[in-house]
Amino acid sequence: MRQICVLGGGRVGSLMARDLARSEGFAIRVADVSDDNLARVEADGAEPFKADLSRPDEIRRAIADADLVVGAVPSFLGFQMLETVIGAGKDIVDISFFEEDPFALDGKAREQGVTAIIDCGIAPGTGNILLGHLVASLDRVERYRCYVGGLPARRTWPWEYKAPFCPDDVIEEYTRPTRLKERGEIVVRPALSDLELVDLPEIGTLEAFNTDGLRTLLVTVDVPDLQEKTMRYPGHVDRMRALRETGFFGEEPIEVPGTDGKVRVRPRDFTSQLLFDAWRLGEDDDLVVEQVIVDGVDEGKRVRYTWDLLDRRNPETGDTAMARTTGFTCTAALRALAAGHWTEPGIVAPEVLGQNEACFRAILDDLAARGVTFRERVETLG
Repeated sequence: MRQICVLGGGRVGSLMARDLARSEGFAIRVADVSDDNLARVEADGAEPFKADLSRPDEIRRAIADADLVVGAVPSFLGFQMLETVIGAGKDIVDISFFEEDPFALDGKAREQGVTAIIDCGIAPGTGNILLGHLVASLDRVERYRCYVGGLPARRTWPWEYKAPFCPDDVIEEYTRPTRLKERGEIVVRPALSDLELVDLPEIGTLEAFNTDGLRTLLVTVDVPDLQEKTMRYPGHVDRMRALRETGFFGEEPIEVPGTDGKVRVRPRDFTSQLLFDAWRLGEDDDLVVEQVIVDGVDEGKRVRYTWDLLDRRNPETGDTAMARTTGFTCTAALRALAAGHWTEPGIVAPEVLGQNEACFRAILDDLAARGVTFRERVETLG
């Protein structure tokens, strides 16, 4: 039995643990500080391991006898967690969306002989894998666009939005400057910019806006035009801009009256706390929608590949669409790694993984077996 340690037993981490526990030859341990999370994963057949994952020594203790590690911690813990796992000499597949540059750890990973597959969820993740496949198979790729969003199935006032993950991580999408590539040059624009309307099958019209989701694509692929946009129901951007420009997402503490005099509070923390309940997904149905469009040249002809994904909460298990599309991508990559389809050490971005035909097919087949399916269209542009 190969020992797999999942770091983080939240909504996505617990789904991944359950999915991996059903794979022959894996024994699953889940490390988390929450007793509720640990009780849930134990009921699903994983070994619970109580650990404070903000502490490197606790991470090292949790993964001491692991053959492979899955990273499922909040973004603010992601870089430190990844560095700790690499330092311990353990291969890892990670879904943490941390702000720091993951390639800063590439040298250390190579020295340790560690494979660290990063950003392996829905976005970044699946779009990168699809693009990587075409980078390897077409004569050249000229343009990449990814539209992606996690949404409640039912629109309710005032937000018409529910967060399938931590509200503070959502706020980060609305504040972090967006990096794009245009005509071969990296450009920076504000988050929430370049608003456009997108019509999608079965869903209707959504609004799409810039968020900083390209990450590794800006340096790993030779594609002159790259853009990723997040999608929400129409009207969401105006609400978020109003909050941002008024200062509700501010980082600098301000003084406000308290019961024992004035207290200092960071506006973003205050806003995140309020939105936690307002945006709580709970038992509501949710959906994930993604459209990936790649223009390129194949055998001298200009072509366009379009992939569409629509996934919904599983009514039998209660697994959310966001947990499914994120978690199953990660576990598919881990199984590909465990099967020996990828053997090179270092920091491995999902688009690089997608250039490996065996990994690409294994991951898409794994997703399809779990009901996460992409519809592919190919057009000749003339």
